[in-house]
Amino acid sequence: MKKLTFILLAFLVIAGCQSKSITGETITLDGGFYKNVSPAELNTMLKTRDFVFINVHIPFEGNIAGTDISIPYDQISEPNYLAQIPVDKNAKILLYCRGGRMSAMAAEELVSLGYTNIWNLDGGMVAWEQAGNEIEK
Repeated sequence: MKKLTFILLAFLVIAGCQSKSITGETITLDGGFYKNVSPAELNTMLKTRDFVFINVHIPFEGNIAGTDISIPYDQISEPNYLAQIPVDKNAKILLYCRGGRMSAMAAEELVSLGYTNIWNLDGGMVAWEQAGNEIEK
């Protein structure tokens, strides 16, 4: 019995060490915040996939695998594009672009509209590729 208890405890400790909670870097704005994540953190997040994944880069230069939709960063708050993202303002939304600037601007816009669970790929597709990941053309 002691051996079984030890094995179960060891498994729980090892499993706990392997599951990494993604907290991201908080970017504070007037009226809210969004979180920046690294390519490594995004890779981890893609394994559990609990977010809407949006490419906001214009012009189109490719996607990260698993992208749900593409919306121009400067039009994200227009009704026809806003209708494509969750109505629930607490829904988890992860944005990216080519270098990070456009997605940060889109994140700021969504926060200003009251969205509370916005994430941004810091460095965009450039950082994603530099970390050894691929872009779908």
